[in-house]
Amino acid sequence: MGKSDGMPELPPPPSIADGSTTDDVVAWVAEYLGDLTREGPDGITAGGIRGGQSAADTALAGLDITGYARDRSTVLPVNRRGASRMSPYIRHGLLTLREVWDAVADAPPRDRSRYRDELMWQEYARHLYARTGSDLGRSLRREQPRPQGWTAQPWPEEMNCMSSVVGELREDGWLVNQTRMWLASQWAVRAGATWRDGEDEMFAHLLDGSRAANRLGWQWTVGTGSGKVYGFSRWQVNKRAPSLCRNCALKDACPIENWPDDDLGPTVDGPDLNKAPIPAGPAHVEGTGAEQVWITAESLGTADPALAAETDRPAVFVFDEPLLRKLRLSGKRLVFLVETLGEIASTRPLEVRRGRVADELAGRSVATTWAPVPGFSRIADAIAPVELHPWPWLVRPTTSSVRSFSAWRRSH
Repeated sequence: MGKSDGMPELPPPPSIADGSTTDDVVAWVAEYLGDLTREGPDGITAGGIRGGQSAADTALAGLDITGYARDRSTVLPVNRRGASRMSPYIRHGLLTLREVWDAVADAPPRDRSRYRDELMWQEYARHLYARTGSDLGRSLRREQPRPQGWTAQPWPEEMNCMSSVVGELREDGWLVNQTRMWLASQWAVRAGATWRDGEDEMFAHLLDGSRAANRLGWQWTVGTGSGKVYGFSRWQVNKRAPSLCRNCALKDACPIENWPDDDLGPTVDGPDLNKAPIPAGPAHVEGTGAEQVWITAESLGTADPALAAETDRPAVFVFDEPLLRKLRLSGKRLVFLVETLGEIASTRPLEVRRGRVADELAGRSVATTWAPVPGFSRIADAIAPVELHPWPWLVRPTTSSVRSFSAWRRSH
């Protein structure tokens, strides 16, 4: 029925490494966090990718990107998809970008180059978010287009391409990049719905959901960051997933038969993206002697620098109750996190709490790893960690422009 008030410390989460099942994790999330989820305690299910370090390590060991450059945008059939599905592990620090970068060193050159470009895009998103913080939720360079005449829902169920992709988002919590662009373009460029609302809806379900990558993807797709809209039409569906069109009730009356207008919205006075320092955190460990490690959702891997510094040091994780109550994430995102926390609890003492993070950690002697998100800085300022470890950047930020990926890439 969900957690009752007055219980900030939660029981240890089930560990799959010790024989528990995903069903056990789902039940734990339902009981102790279910009231904070979008579905409620009785509607929680697992997503399509399992959490935990062992699952991440298995995925990395089996990573084969042969054909990635050719097949990365394939949507259907599923067995032809070239996407690697590593992103949830990267997003939560179970795998670092450097580990994945090195793992594809022997791949065919064209595939390796294209895949590493995508890893650099993820790093660019983190640099951009470190610079802009919550301002990444505002249109960066232009307001979005506001076409007239679309009267249906932004993602109409009658369109097979939309119902299929939205169903996969809500059931599995993961999408190939091509269909993420379809959803964003259909929502904002075609239907004219507010891009931030669509981004919130996608973020709530994605197992790899980060404000950095998700907001960047939406802004570049709808033209608010790139200055050029990505138009979505039947052409992409026929090219990437032709069976969706063949089996669609609207195949003879397709509402996206033609390209949408590519008009841009007016220029906005967004955050400064020109050449300037990008916050990077410490380059070396600052402080020593902490009694406990505060782990965050940004960095839950065994290679987390603060965790790895002392392998038997107790750890603490706090589910940010006010934030989760506001976000109303899908329960599958919390299942992924709890699967991961359960494995950590099988290797060292782990205290799991629920509440306002700064309050739950007040007065503690903690070590932690710096994270490139605004929430970390606010909490760290309040609790003053005695030991701060560097973030494992793929490329450490410098003074550079973040106006575009190409401008940023020239500096890195």
